[in-house]
Amino acid sequence: MLVMTESFAHGYALLVGVGHCVEPQSSLPVTVKDMQALKQILVDPELCAYPDNDQHLRLLHDEDATHQAILDGLEWLKAQATADSEATVIIYYSGHGWLDTTSGNYYLIPHDFDSYDWRNTALSAETFNQALHQIPAKRLLVILDCCHAAGMASPKENVSEPRLPKGIVPTADPKGLIDNLAQGEGRVVFTSCRGDQKSWIRPDNTLSLYTHHLIEALQGAASQPGATEVTVFDLANHLGKAVPESAATIGKQQTPRFEMSATEKFSIALLQGGKGLPVGGWKAMEQQADASHQVQVSTLGKRSVAIGDSTISSTIITGNNNVTGNGNVIQRG
Repeated sequence: MLVMTESFAHGYALLVGVGHCVEPQSSLPVTVKDMQALKQILVDPELCAYPDNDQHLRLLHDEDATHQAILDGLEWLKAQATADSEATVIIYYSGHGWLDTTSGNYYLIPHDFDSYDWRNTALSAETFNQALHQIPAKRLLVILDCCHAAGMASPKENVSEPRLPKGIVPTADPKGLIDNLAQGEGRVVFTSCRGDQKSWIRPDNTLSLYTHHLIEALQGAASQPGATEVTVFDLANHLGKAVPESAATIGKQQTPRFEMSATEKFSIALLQGGKGLPVGGWKAMEQQADASHQVQVSTLGKRSVAIGDSTISSTIITGNNNVTGNGNVIQRG
């Protein structure tokens, strides 16, 4: 007998991991690992269950993550959301973010960025915002993991800084950026750290801390018993606690930020393929993963890294100037 599984049929995602850049010193290979890992979670029918086809998912990395390709990807999302009135949209960008201190303008750095012509080759937040506001989705989540080369390196790595034009500083999210991105109903923006912080990768060099815990949240790390879908609040609950805790274990600070109203609790994916968490919840899944890990180590004779290293049950209170999760205050600006 053929068993039909559920799918998150109205889910659409544009995933950008800039990776290799024309100017090698600006390359961030880990961003591609992050993007590919997130893609696998989204399309897994036993997890988020997004349809695995080019009508629902578009990936941009390395040579394909150009200024124009990112804009074309946003235009593609506009077309998909126009055709599907129930569309839920994820836009994930992992790469450099730069602030022009002379004008206050913010820029994302694509593959084809040219530091000698940076104003024309970087993707301005204004242009990015304009494209976002053209996407008529009722539910839209923007995830920005912006940082600079040293921030994406583990503490043991020696990564050179990219050449910065005069007046430019690398930053995650200057004051006002996420406010503009999140304007309108059904708009939620997550950023991986505060503007004065860096976004770090795990000590095992597998993924960034932020994406690692994002994947945990999509698996149900902060979901409630009985839930069959993951909400944006579930993601924020887990990221708001787990990321700072993980950063602290390597002697760093990284505090995610969220721009969302108290009413934005929409679902972003299926939870465990729509089945929800097993009896025992997230703890039971962690124990199962640990047991599987031990079997892998014994059988293969090498170390495997299991996703899931913390148990989170938290709530988030939102306001105009901060987001609070389990006592952690996440300030803007």
